[in-house]
Amino acid sequence: MLFLEIQKVHGREILDSRGNPTVEAWVSVRGPLDGREYTALAAVPSGASTGRFEAVELRDGETRYFGLGVQHAVKNVNEKIASALVGRNALEQVEADRILMETDGTENKGNLGANATLAVSLALARAAARALHLPLYRYLGGCSVRKLPVPMMNILNGGRHASNTVDFQEFMVMPIKAETFADGLRICAEIYHNLKKILEKKGLSTGVGDEGGFAPNLPDAQSALELIVEAVQAAGYGPGQDIGIALDVASSELYNEKTGMYHFPGESSLRGQEVLRDTGEMIAYYEELLEKFPILSIEDGLAEDDWDGWQTLTRRLGERIQLVGDDLFVTNVKRLDAGIKLKAANAILVKVNQIGTLSEALNAVQMAMENGYRAVISHRSGETEDTTIADLAVAMNTGQIKTGAPCRGERTAKYNRLLRIEEELGTAACYMDPFGRM
Repeated sequence: MLFLEIQKVHGREILDSRGNPTVEAWVSVRGPLDGREYTALAAVPSGASTGRFEAVELRDGETRYFGLGVQHAVKNVNEKIASALVGRNALEQVEADRILMETDGTENKGNLGANATLAVSLALARAAARALHLPLYRYLGGCSVRKLPVPMMNILNGGRHASNTVDFQEFMVMPIKAETFADGLRICAEIYHNLKKILEKKGLSTGVGDEGGFAPNLPDAQSALELIVEAVQAAGYGPGQDIGIALDVASSELYNEKTGMYHFPGESSLRGQEVLRDTGEMIAYYEELLEKFPILSIEDGLAEDDWDGWQTLTRRLGERIQLVGDDLFVTNVKRLDAGIKLKAANAILVKVNQIGTLSEALNAVQMAMENGYRAVISHRSGETEDTTIADLAVAMNTGQIKTGAPCRGERTAKYNRLLRIEEELGTAACYMDPFGRM
């Protein structure tokens, strides 16, 4: 068996796309044949809209960076994690991740910090791939990988990701009938630019939110969807034929435990009266939107602990559209297993920093697919130029990826990485409707 000895593990504090600190780690390994040292970097993203059950993102809580510094997490990388991993075999990713979990000793990575463990876990995989002269997607996925993901491209932002009156967090377009990933990316970018022109003509803001989508003030979700359909048509494509729409409601951010209701602050401010919806009304609202717009996917349609509501939502809509659990599952196999048994949702959103190691994220994808659930690889609102998720989407054949608008370098870095992967795969590359209609 090949042995790639882990030589060094080092962490540092860098900035994410919101100007907040995050953890970057680099790992160096000794090549098995040439004896050279191979080094790779990985950086960890951070979410604004986070589920209560996510792994802990360790922050310093001190005055610097308004308490958001990550020097303690970096220290854990440089001392505890380095001590545990140096001298180990970098090819044994599962064992290395087990050591990270054991060194932390908690369910939620609360001691070392998931930002510390994940940075090292991802850098380790990248260093091993580099030492073997393999692209990361090939190292993780093997010789049969060929599927490029369909982008769920965010073109309009709301919720926690923008300072506007739109209550739903993300409005996305999916180029389901494109022939290649490059074509799909081009189509999405054309729609994005057409949306900008439409907003300008209507005197609406073309400022962007955290993930690069436009963030105008609008009265409700229907108004946002109408603009998107207009942009799709202006770009020369057919809504529902060429382009599907995906929503991320991020409803846990709207839910009030005291009232048991979903509060819509943006809609309320523009109507001049409070807009509340209970679980049944939320489901009815989605059904109403489905009748009017070509919506293919709804993420976090209900709150993260509303298991009964999720079961009802899935019974009502699960045969018609994709229902994605983000805060519901938080890339955690225990929560996913519960959802599968309860028949809640039919897809999982996979964010590697929600769980804290690469192996655990891969386990979640595998469990989902083995049980007929789809998997969507996703970025976070606070991102870095790290492109690991692009390789991960190809390696795991998930067929779908969320990585923001065709705007802002930390978003386009992932898209550009996928363009390069498609070119590397050549005629073997495959791009198809993730819902099985092509």
